Amino acid sequence: MRIYLSRWLCLDVASNLARLREEAREAAQAGARWVVFPESFLHGYTRRADPAQVRRTLGEVSSEHPATVFFFGSFSEDRRNRMTVWLGGRELARYDKVHLFGPNNEPQLWDPGDRYSAVDLTGCPVGLLNCNDLRFPEQARALKLKAGVQAYVAVAWWPWRRTHVWETLLRARAIENGAWVFGCCVAGSRFPGEDFAGAGNYAFDPAGEPVRTRDDRTYECDLSSPPALVVDTAISSVDIATVEVFQIGEGTRGLGD
Repeated sequence: MRIYLSRWLCLDVASNLARLREEAREAAQAGARWVVFPESFLHGYTRRADPAQVRRTLGEVSSEHPATVFFFGSFSEDRRNRMTVWLGGRELARYDKVHLFGPNNEPQLWDPGDRYSAVDLTGCPVGLLNCNDLRFPEQARALKLKAGVQAYVAVAWWPWRRTHVWETLLRARAIENGAWVFGCCVAGSRFPGEDFAGAGNYAFDPAGEPVRTRDDRTYECDLSSPPALVVDTAISSVDIATVEVFQIGEGTRGLGD
């Protein structure tokens, strides 16, 4: 199965909408079953895109390539940083970013989501993650234990200077959950006041091994044949509610009792 992770350069909104059509067509015609675009790829932080126009474009692009699943990164709608998944011109799933990134003033732009989301793609449940969510392993864990996800698609607007953190967190989520992880980050932004160099794209198998790519965009994976795991943490997980804290001279106290 071929998965395409865009290396997106964010320009003005009109140019971005036009290039979305072009890149989606190229990826689908090259045989990609899943096509992923990064977080806020149409407008970044400072540009303004009409949500109705964005949705029309997403629907038209998806309809033009009915056999391809599109993970359209995220866009601003209803004061949410909204990740959306489409197939055949229809929205299959949406996820509103839960863990907003304070240093970029995201809480002033968006309200946090109130739930985690996964989408079942013909027997392969896929968990949806957005950028800073990766710093919170409990989100990926909940998707694994409650939704049985076999893969995660993570989109991001992550800086190149911290690409090692992005890569490390993606690999960690793969290893600890025994799941495929595909991370698609914006390659850059060229816009007045928002010149930005983004981190790389990465894909890891359930053992944490990188999936090799010839072009940093196209990844060939057999999701139905994952590698053998040394420890299947979903099976051997132990649910503990109490944390015991020992303090000098005060005995012990239990948290969660």
